[in-house]
Amino acid sequence: MRRRAPEATVTATAENPYLTDNFGPVATETTAVDLPVTGTLPAHLDGRYLRNGPNPVTPVDPTQHHWFLGTGMVHGVRIRDGKAEWYRNRFVRSADVAAALGEQPRPGAKPHVGWDFPANTNVVVQGGRTFAIVEAGGRPYELTDDLETVGACDFDGTLPGGYTAHPKRDPATGELHAVSYYWGWGNQVQYTVLGTDARVKRVENIAVTGSPMMHDFSLTENHVVLYDLPCVFDLDPIRELWPRPIGDVARWNASLFVGKRRTPDPVAAFFTRKVLGAKAPKFPYRWDPNYPARVGVMPRTGTAKDVRWFEIEPCYVFHPLNAYDDGDKLVLDVVRHPRMFDAKPLGPDEGPSTLDRWTVDLTAGKVLAERRSDLSQEFPRVDERVVGRRHRYGYAVGFRSTRADALIRHDLVTGDATRRTFSPGTNLSEFLFVPDADDSPEDRGTLMGFAYDPGRDASDLLLLDSQTLETVAAVHLPARVPAGFHGNWAPTVG
Repeated sequence: MRRRAPEATVTATAENPYLTDNFGPVATETTAVDLPVTGTLPAHLDGRYLRNGPNPVTPVDPTQHHWFLGTGMVHGVRIRDGKAEWYRNRFVRSADVAAALGEQPRPGAKPHVGWDFPANTNVVVQGGRTFAIVEAGGRPYELTDDLETVGACDFDGTLPGGYTAHPKRDPATGELHAVSYYWGWGNQVQYTVLGTDARVKRVENIAVTGSPMMHDFSLTENHVVLYDLPCVFDLDPIRELWPRPIGDVARWNASLFVGKRRTPDPVAAFFTRKVLGAKAPKFPYRWDPNYPARVGVMPRTGTAKDVRWFEIEPCYVFHPLNAYDDGDKLVLDVVRHPRMFDAKPLGPDEGPSTLDRWTVDLTAGKVLAERRSDLSQEFPRVDERVVGRRHRYGYAVGFRSTRADALIRHDLVTGDATRRTFSPGTNLSEFLFVPDADDSPEDRGTLMGFAYDPGRDASDLLLLDSQTLETVAAVHLPARVPAGFHGNWAPTVG
């Protein structure tokens, strides 16, 4: 079954690389059952592979459109008893998406407060509930097991503002730890702990330098690690809301306020709607060479007043691989970019990234940086059972410019990196790790991720052996999955 959104998506254009090739949006919501499989699906797999990503539902201005601002679309594959039972893709029905599709807004949608914009970055399961999530102040959207939108969610009234795209699950407790940011909060970010009942049980507001784009953070057994880096809220779009010289005055006034103290909700909501409007979205974060680069460390048993800050060389980190405590040191493995949204404001394409290790010496008060891999890469993942613990292995997608065509397996003990390059035209999404069993060794399991096959103009869900990177099975989808962001394996419970 296929359901097409009326006048849903833009036509691909060479003016913007994030609207062409496999970045181009799809207009159709598809349901397909009994999917064909090449190879053998591991018999123990029982659950849903879920992935989120941007997919504009209405026409956008290719000269302004930023990849991160597309409408959320969640893709899922149900696997059980060695079969791929179904594939579904569904738009996440935030208020503007429901309106574009001619539908009524879902419960909880409140665009007037500025927290209702596309939940397009990740999809997680907590307390038996599925949530599409996004950063920068957006509220989560709850989905059914079949990926239909239930409505906007504040975790049963316990979430005081927006959420993040990158919560970290503590493997010992099952709780989701998160660091969220929102430009309207001024110079603070918010640390929360979400219990296994999907209710927030702790909130801690932490002061930072200004208003950074804090895309991710790190968690260890004893610490929360924050990355206060020079990609910050850009005031220039404020100037464009009014004719000059009024716009220039408005920007100057905003510079005295934004990133320094909380912006009143009505003002924040007005600006968010104007800048992130569906017809001409503008991404309001840019590189600022004058902003300091710092790593913050807070004991998990401490409060905001216990945060210690450590200066590092200017750079940007979207995604840490993992982190762990090592005596009086913290070891942080991160994918480092030299800068972000400077020369290339429409997407993350500022030159090759690297895998670096930062060792935070809490006694000496400094950070030692070393290069672990020069291979250009992103979307790093580890075995979720070792999040915040000492890890040996990690996996990442290899890039050539914006083309993701390789998978990398890191052995952080030996320093070896195994790289599998896929056939020309293939475009890979993030690959995640699923262990063979709860007690199987680290790196004994299956890697899962979508891969675009240009020969079919459709995508496959690839399952690879985590040690050899060889293909174990390929689930052939009847549709294309556009290049996107993050997802997770949601095992069947009970």
